[in-house]
Amino acid sequence: MNQPAARGGANATWALVITGAAGFMAALDNLVVTTALPSIREDLGGKLADLEWTVNAYTLTFAVLLMFGAALGDRFGRRRLFVGGLSIFTAASAAAALAPGINSLIAARAVQGVGAAIMMPLALTLLTAAVPAAKRGAALGIFSAVTGIAVAAGPLVGGSLTEHISWEWIFWLNVPVGLVLLPLARTRLKESYAPNARIDIPGTLLISGGLFGIVYALVTANTEGWTSPLVLTGLIVGTALIGGFVRHGIRRPDSMLPMRLFKDRTFAGINAASLLMFLGMFGSIFLLSQFMQGVAGYSPTEAGLRMLPWTAMPLLVAPLAGILSDRIGGRPVVTTGLALQAVGLALFAMVIEPGVSYAAQLPALIISGIGMAMYFAPAASLVMSSVRPEEQGIASGANNALREVGGALGVAVLGAVFSAQGGYETPQIFVDGTVPALWIGSAVVGVAALAALAMPGRRARAKTVLLGKPEAGSEAGSAGERKTVGV
Repeated sequence: MNQPAARGGANATWALVITGAAGFMAALDNLVVTTALPSIREDLGGKLADLEWTVNAYTLTFAVLLMFGAALGDRFGRRRLFVGGLSIFTAASAAAALAPGINSLIAARAVQGVGAAIMMPLALTLLTAAVPAAKRGAALGIFSAVTGIAVAAGPLVGGSLTEHISWEWIFWLNVPVGLVLLPLARTRLKESYAPNARIDIPGTLLISGGLFGIVYALVTANTEGWTSPLVLTGLIVGTALIGGFVRHGIRRPDSMLPMRLFKDRTFAGINAASLLMFLGMFGSIFLLSQFMQGVAGYSPTEAGLRMLPWTAMPLLVAPLAGILSDRIGGRPVVTTGLALQAVGLALFAMVIEPGVSYAAQLPALIISGIGMAMYFAPAASLVMSSVRPEEQGIASGANNALREVGGALGVAVLGAVFSAQGGYETPQIFVDGTVPALWIGSAVVGVAALAALAMPGRRARAKTVLLGKPEAGSEAGSAGERKTVGV
């Protein structure tokens, strides 16, 4: 092997290690607090809405600033902003661990989300630039699987740390990892910029205000009342601002999320599926992790371990799902995975009750885990192959943003259903609120499967390429990628 090739391989390996570790941390913190919520509630106090905000403060700022973070990196340097985002995330993790009250914890979680929003889309862009085109699919698959495992492993990691040390360590865990990654990122990642990059301030303000208004209204609806002026204002103004964001994206081709990208059925389908899948999954895990402790009586670690058939399944199935998607295409694999996830949540809704045995829950856990793994493996490749090489940064940011939006909406919507139908007073009342929420989660993920099914198959995509549209996975697209990477 010649020296340039060896250096290129080493750079690609370092890029995968650094971006993969950073992506793992950012994804882990989505749900790491779920199994710690009872302990946080006991130490810091707070109502259901406060507990929801310990999750949503992170996912919401993460979601609304992802595309803005990608644009900042394109304009001012991707490595530079990646290091900045990693620094913010690490410092905010320490602040969360030191939080003296529930409000300061929520504030620290919001700042964590800001750091993750800058760090996460640039991690994928830096990885894409560092890996040769021939190996890019495998690298993206590994990155996607790692972040997927992190999301799923959150409840176990959070539960184990909470029980054996304290809940503060779910945040302290990020600090040494961040301190190790910072010098590596500075020395091992190559700086890159996007030509003619601009910052879309109007688009950022529209989507940020719109999502905050809707999520805030959903989280506070059961305490303030669905017809209260505060809730109605949030819903109406939030919806109007999101409508303005869509109009902005149609009228401005250089907006942070050009709506023309959604003309591609694959891009539109996988993003709709991602939003709906995270909505159903996040909301369900938020409630089921509390069910495991508050109703089933497990300790935080025991709850996390008993969720392993669901959360650890990507370790076993994702590599096989990746191979399968290479052979038959991503659409059937993603569609099947989402359908299985919907079935798993429906099984949960059918069996959970006070005193339910773990054996009765096991089929739902296994089926949900297989479904999650089959979704995560090909999702990143489908996103990247649906756009031109120069649009991959925007596409990555958009897909990650929609996932996080789905997660925030999932906790808010299913939490609102839970509050309307149940509560924490007794195990039976908790189950009364959880069951209808799980049915809604199952239905939403079922709709996600239909959205994935609407994507064109491999033959239709190949025909599109033959008709002249260069794609990221095609030879024309690869050539474009090689040109872009050199910028």
